[in-house]
Amino acid sequence: MPDFRSPAFLLDHIQHTLSFYEGRCLDASGGFFHFFKDDGTVYDRRTRHLVSSTRFVFNHAMAFRRFGGSARQDAVRHGLAFLHTAHAQPQGGLAWQIDWDGKQAKVQDGTNHCYGLAFVLLAHAHVLMAGVSEAAAGLEATWQLLEQRFWEPAHGLYADEATPDWRVGAYRGQNANMHACEAMIAAFDATGERRYLQRALTLAESITQRQAALAGGLVWEHYRADWSPDWDHNRGDKTNIFRPWGYQTGHLTEWAKLLLQLEAHLPEPERPTWLVPTARHFFDTAMTRGWDHAHGGLAYGFGPDGNICDGHKYFWVQAESFAAAALLALRTGDAKYWDAYDNLWAFAWRHMVDHAHGAWYRVLTPDNRKISDEKSPAGKTDYHTMGACYDVLRGLQAAEAGRA
Repeated sequence: MPDFRSPAFLLDHIQHTLSFYEGRCLDASGGFFHFFKDDGTVYDRRTRHLVSSTRFVFNHAMAFRRFGGSARQDAVRHGLAFLHTAHAQPQGGLAWQIDWDGKQAKVQDGTNHCYGLAFVLLAHAHVLMAGVSEAAAGLEATWQLLEQRFWEPAHGLYADEATPDWRVGAYRGQNANMHACEAMIAAFDATGERRYLQRALTLAESITQRQAALAGGLVWEHYRADWSPDWDHNRGDKTNIFRPWGYQTGHLTEWAKLLLQLEAHLPEPERPTWLVPTARHFFDTAMTRGWDHAHGGLAYGFGPDGNICDGHKYFWVQAESFAAAALLALRTGDAKYWDAYDNLWAFAWRHMVDHAHGAWYRVLTPDNRKISDEKSPAGKTDYHTMGACYDVLRGLQAAEAGRA
């Protein structure tokens, strides 16, 4: 096993993952390809999903910032242009899914999702940090769109989806708000504007304190229009990757990571005392309920009774969890979090990382067998895996700076 805590290892792993996509993901006619087999073969050249379109922009912006290369910055601009042309809709939203024939886009799903706009905001923030100044206008426009169409000030949270003509539906979810929190932190990093940081804190408090108090002290996924928990939404559907039923181990650890990052951004007098204890509680519960002692790795989700409801091993769950473990270890000094970090990485290294072709397998059975040869369908892009490595690197660098 390599030294998973080494910055050199993390940088090398990011580059190994990038190598799977670079040279084959960019579509010269517009945007990026979104569907890849294990060996890198593109198996759908036309379907474009808003989540992948934004995450590829994030990937290239982060790679440019860390490793340089004018081609990466060109790819950032290329991807941003596709968002503003192919995905953009006459009513002011961005289409969730389109068919791209190389010249024009045909809308396959025009639903406006707050989840999607959160990633549009995230992409613009990272493009701005990658030196593309024209992204500032798009960042502001996305903030205003979220504010106008989805923000519910009485609840301190965003609504979830709307029709193409902006009729907001009754469903409410934590997932869109979690990624909006992530995007707001990035927007603050890009602009220094305090409204973004304040909004991130409001979202975090609303979900991890008020809403969690309605759901046994943990993050439940689904809610009604009045933000009361909906315990049955998607109960029988294990295929919905954006709205899964149950307590999600990966979302508990992802929130733990975000709470620690939020704390690090806030001036000490403004830091709520609940940030670190909540992060620890979420992570510890995820590991207690979700760790598979027979086969290793974190299961996808568990029910209100505490029992596993989906034992599959998803790539992003392991990645977000090792990032949270590292930040908890650095913040608290508790060695058990480094142990968890090493165990999560060891599992991923053995079972989820494709050492031959690069990138991670998307999902394994509970006993760690591959389900298909579709390594990266729409929505994946390894944003989670590379992003988690960047998160750990930033944590390590901050800790080193603090010791200097």
